[in-house]
This record gives sequence, structure tokens and C-alpha cells, in this order.
Amino acid sequence: MIIKKIKPGFIIVILSLLTISAPARAELTIDITLWLDNATRIAVVPFEWRSPSRIPLKMTDVISADLKRSGQFAPMSEADMIELPHASSDVNYASWRNSKMKYLVIGKLHSLGRDAYRVQFQLLDVEKGSQVTGHSFQATSKQLRRLSHHISDLIFEAITGERGAFDTYLAYITVTKDRKGQKRYRLAISDSDGYNEQILFESSMPIVRPAWSPDGKKLAYVSYATGRPQIYVQNIFTRQTQRLTDFKGSNLSPSWSPDGRRMAMSLSKDGNAEIYIMDLSTRKLHRVTRSYGVDIEPAWFPDGRSLVFTSDRGGKPQIYRQSVDSRGGVGRAQRLTFDGVENLRASVSPDGKRITMVHNIGGQYRIAVLDLEADQLSILTEGRLDESPGFAPNGGMLIYATSAKGRGVLAAISSDGRASHKLRLQQGDVREPAWSPYKQD
Repeated sequence: MIIKKIKPGFIIVILSLLTISAPARAELTIDITLWLDNATRIAVVPFEWRSPSRIPLKMTDVISADLKRSGQFAPMSEADMIELPHASSDVNYASWRNSKMKYLVIGKLHSLGRDAYRVQFQLLDVEKGSQVTGHSFQATSKQLRRLSHHISDLIFEAITGERGAFDTYLAYITVTKDRKGQKRYRLAISDSDGYNEQILFESSMPIVRPAWSPDGKKLAYVSYATGRPQIYVQNIFTRQTQRLTDFKGSNLSPSWSPDGRRMAMSLSKDGNAEIYIMDLSTRKLHRVTRSYGVDIEPAWFPDGRSLVFTSDRGGKPQIYRQSVDSRGGVGRAQRLTFDGVENLRASVSPDGKRITMVHNIGGQYRIAVLDLEADQLSILTEGRLDESPGFAPNGGMLIYATSAKGRGVLAAISSDGRASHKLRLQQGDVREPAWSPYKQD
């Protein structure tokens, strides 16, 4: 194994956006720590707003922040802009070429009255002096932030050819202390940029391992509210919650199958921690592993035909792959990792070609990615206790938990390790992140 460190015209669209009606809490703050040296230079010009009333949202700030956060773009600051055009006919392409801009985003925000707005934008290729794409949307004031993320996705895909992942959610666990010094655990979700935080569940007992359903509408998680770990499922919109498991021993590591019909988990109901698959319609269990070691942390490949999981059957925790069918495990498990003291907490990329994991090297727990085709392990981070990695739905970024100044924070890093940023709360710790799939409205 090798180890390295490391379209013309406007398209009219009426945007129907599903929102979550619950009070927002403290938001995550983003610190850009590293971005690509060759990031694409782009200017996102403030959209035209002619109404005498206050602008409901400066959408271009959200769009610029999204693009910068990806690490692939270097947005121009508004103070450095030589002009503020709102239509392609007003653009002096020669001036923007002299400013070394490769792309230009311009647009307009119009009030239609009664909390309705029309948003138009154009993405322009400065070198060619032509439009790459243009869209028009209608939305309410509450939908403008999400619409901004959607526009960021359109821009990202038009330029890179890859689908953006800005219009998505993050799930995570926050830990704070009350006035008596007692810990409070909260299961929370937010937009991918940390805004619009919503608390789904709160407890004085630990909450761990949030896992998204494939449709992005439910979260499975493990709660110790009864004194021992049990798996629950909660609808993030209706807040309806059901307890999925109540077996003796530990009930850990929920992981939805790609079709949403099954859930892999680790259960010790028969004495030893093993991997099981539950049919969610019948609640019938199928056992996947049978070993003398501890088998935990299953994660599905996108074809639904195999799992990766952590096992210490060889002495130290390592990552294994197991084929599965409707009856459980098929054949023998294949060991995937051999380098480092330990490898654990694996997650599979959306294309099934890579897995990310926590890699213990010299007592330092860092995030690594294993290219399954090349058998190449790349160590991406340099922290001492980095944990809980997972891919964005487009596979371009990873979210993970780490620490900064003695507090738990979240961090995101590009899958090649060349761009990163941190997300932190004003107080308390944040941990156990999970990046949602694409939203389905």
C-alpha cells in the first residue's frame, strides 16, 4: 500500500423550498484556514436592489462565502471591484480581464410585494465575454438564504462540472454545561455553512452517531437516555421520534442502507458486539459478522451489496469489508487496512471508490482517505485527536471533528487535503458531524 501525506438566456424557475419551523439557536462560526493556491478567481457583484425598504438578505455574501469555503474559488472583495454591473450589457470585460478575474456573477433582486421576491443571476465567462448560465427564481424572504446556496451549487457545477453541495445540512452533537456544571447534550442540524441551527433532541445523557436517511428527512442516532445505548430515529421536519432498538447490551452505530429500507448496526445482544442488518419494515434482524473480536461502526457501499466496519479480530482495530445480501453476511470479510497502529470509523465516498477513516499513527489520530483502486492511503490532517470523518454528498469535501484551544470543533477538508475550514460554537463543544445527502423536496 502506498501512503502519502498530504447556457445562454435566463431559465425561469419557481423554487419551492421546504423550511423547518423551529426556533434557531447559536450558530457555528466558520474560519477559513487553507484554500487552493490556484483557486479560480471570481467576482460576485452585489445584486441590484432598488426598493426603498431594507434588503432582506445580501445574497451575494452567502454565495461568495460558499464558493470560498469550497477551496476552489477566490472571490474578489467588494471593495476591490472596479464596477458594479447588474446586466451583461453593462459589463466592461476588458477591465475585468485586467483584474485577472476569470468569472463574473451579476444579478438583481426585485420585491414583488407580500413577501415575494424575484431573483435573477448570470454567470459570465470574462475571458470569452459570454454567459455561461443564467437563472431566475421566485422565493419568500425565508427562502432567500437557501436559494443563495442553490445558486452557489449552480455556479459550482457550471464551472467545475461537479455537483455542488452547499444546499445541504450538517448534523452534529453539541455539549455544554448548565449553571450546576452538569453536561447537556443536544442533537442539532444546520445549513452547510452553520446558519439556521435547529435543536432536535436534548438530554443530560450522551447522544452519539447521528446518521442521515438517504432522503435526508430522518436522522438515526444513539441515545443513553435510559442508561444504556439505544438507537432512535427522528423525522427532522415533524420531530416524530421512535425507538428502533431495545436489545440487551449495547445498541450502536446505526447506518442506513442506500435504499433506506435497511439499517446496519452493532449489537451485543448475544454477548459479543457483532454487525447486524435490520429490515426497517419488519424489524427482522440478519446477522452479518461472526468473530471473536469486537465488530462495530458499519457503513454501506453505495450499491448496497457490501459494508465496511471496524473490528479488532486481528488484535488492533482495523477496517474490513463484508459482502451482504438479504440474509446477512456473504463469504469472509476482507481486511482493507494494514498501515498504522489502528484504523477505525470508516465512511464510504458517494462513488464507492474511497473510504475515509481515523488513522492512528504514533498515537496521533488523524483523518485519512484510502483509494481502493490504487491501494493508496493519504493522510489529510495533522491534529492529535481528529475523529468522525464523513464525505459530503458530492465527495469533494470531508467533515470531521477535532479540537481547537481545548474545545471540540468541526472541520471540513477537501478530499485531496488542499483546502480546509473550521466551524465552531461560541461556547461548548461540537462533535460527531454527519453531512446530509442532497435535499429532496
